[in-house]
Amino acid sequence: MRLALLTDLHANREAVEACLAHAARQHVDQYAFTGDFVGYGADPAWVVRTVMVHVARGAIAVQGNHDYAVTHPPTSRMHAEAREVIAWTGGQLDAEQLAFLAALPLTHKQGNAYFVHASAHAPQLWEYVADVAAAERSIRAAGSRIVFSGHVHVPALYRRADDGRMGRQVPRAGEAIALQPQHQYLVLPGAVGQPRDQNNAACYAIFDDGARELQYFRVPYDHGAAARKVIAAGLPIVFAMRLVEGI
Repeated sequence: MRLALLTDLHANREAVEACLAHAARQHVDQYAFTGDFVGYGADPAWVVRTVMVHVARGAIAVQGNHDYAVTHPPTSRMHAEAREVIAWTGGQLDAEQLAFLAALPLTHKQGNAYFVHASAHAPQLWEYVADVAAAERSIRAAGSRIVFSGHVHVPALYRRADDGRMGRQVPRAGEAIALQPQHQYLVLPGAVGQPRDQNNAACYAIFDDGARELQYFRVPYDHGAAARKVIAAGLPIVFAMRLVEGI
């Protein structure tokens, strides 16, 4: 089975459309969406509706912190600009879409794979898995051979060897990475809707469990159009600049 891994869509229709079209050309069998379908971008209703359609067809989806925020009272844990977008987003979604986001699970396990937006170690705390120590905590907590996450907006791959040693690599786009059955892995595909590694091309990955191979992809899209929509909606201009600059 070939599984497309998309995370941090962030209401960016142009990026989501580009990644889904690219994935369709790779002949994937299933999709997994690991959270943050809303926030930052100007097309939350379209993105949530698209994820809902895929879930109805058998896709996996888990809740991200922005999905949680739009269905709960605001907290100071989010910075002011993000809270502003969340408040605006709530008015863009209908009751069915809000109910969908509220009902999403924090985690999902399928066979030897574990899906979570942030860390499997206390998922509700939204910990950033940004180093090997955080990755090891998540891998240990998940208790699975492979963990698929998001939240950090930067593609990376962590490995916990059978002797307990941890490693990290920054994958090259398009490279087929062979995964060893005796090791455990944590996969961060990077963000579809708001990459932050100084590359504005959208990110996603495909896991082939038969071949035990993982591929990361960068998909160019019309980030200028997405940025202009953010400005036209009256949202903070910083989120338009991030789309253009990839930061």
